[in-house]
Amino acid sequence: MNAADIALIPDAPISRPVPAYEAARALHPPGDLAIWVFILAELLAFGVFFAAYAITRMNDVALFDEMQLTLDRQAGAANTFLLITASWCVARAVAAIQRDAVKPGCRWLLAGIACGLGFIVVKLFEYAVKIEAGINLATNSFYMFYLSLTFFHFMHVILGLVILAAIWLKARRGGYTARDHHGLETGASYWHMVDLVWIVLFPLVYVMR
Repeated sequence: MNAADIALIPDAPISRPVPAYEAARALHPPGDLAIWVFILAELLAFGVFFAAYAITRMNDVALFDEMQLTLDRQAGAANTFLLITASWCVARAVAAIQRDAVKPGCRWLLAGIACGLGFIVVKLFEYAVKIEAGINLATNSFYMFYLSLTFFHFMHVILGLVILAAIWLKARRGGYTARDHHGLETGASYWHMVDLVWIVLFPLVYVMR
C-alpha cells in the first residue's frame, strides 16, 4: 500500500468519551428512584378504581350510559387539552435546562403551571354545576365513581402544581444546571403521571359507552 492508497482511506470516527454522570443517567429512569416507586403505587390505586368502575358499569350499563350524557364533555375535552399542553411545556422545560437554558426553562415551567391552573378552574366549574343540581356521592353509582375518581385525580393535580411551583422557584434561583437537574426530572415525572391518568380517565368516564 503506497502513500496515495493511504490517503484514500476515510478517517475513523473520533469517539467522544461519555462523562460519568451522563453514563450513569442513561442506566436509570429520569428522576429519583423513590418517585417511580410512588408513581407505580399511584397507578396501581387508580387501576383498582378503574377496574371497579368497569365492573360496576357492566352491571348497570343503562344507568351509566344515561348519566354520561349529563356530563360536560366539552369541559372534559378542554381539561384534556390543558393537561397534555402542560406536560408538553414541562418536557420543554426539562429539555431547555438540560442545555443550560435556564430562563427559557423557567418560562416553560410557568406555562405548564398556567395550564394546570386552567384545569383546576374548569374542574371547579364542573363541580359547582353538579353541586347546584343537588348531585353528590349518594345520587347513584355512576356519580359515586365520577366524583370519587375525578376528585382523587383533582388532588393529584394540586400536588403536581405545588411540585412544579417548587421546581420553578429553585430553577429561577439557579438550582438546576445541565449537569445537575435530578430534582427537575423527578418533579416532571410525577406531573406526567398525573397527565397519563387523566388521559385514561377522560375517555373511560366521559366518552366510552
